[in-house]
Amino acid sequence: MKLTKNESRMRRKIRIRKKVSGNGARPRLVVYRSNLHIYAQLVDDQTGTTLAATSTLALGKQNGNALRLTVDNASLVGKEIAKLAKEKNIERVVFDRNGYIYHGRIKAVADGAREAGLEF
Repeated sequence: MKLTKNESRMRRKIRIRKKVSGNGARPRLVVYRSNLHIYAQLVDDQTGTTLAATSTLALGKQNGNALRLTVDNASLVGKEIAKLAKEKNIERVVFDRNGYIYHGRIKAVADGAREAGLEF
């Protein structure tokens, strides 16, 4: 029986998480994509805590208007998470694409974070 798109993503996610882990010095930058928004957070896997988080939903609330899920807005999320990381003196992260293909909006988050100064 053929796997659905989400089942395939979950298999990729498990395979990636076996190899990718973050710590306090180099946390994991996790990206999640829903139908309407994109979310990014920095996670310390040793303590199980989220160090910083942002999304198009949160950025939209700051601006007073809703941001939709576009490549440009995904890049803004990447820049914002990099800014939050810099405030916590985090320079390097491990990128976790969460099973999504590294293309389009996921790539835009990564590129935005790199532009803002995060290394991975």
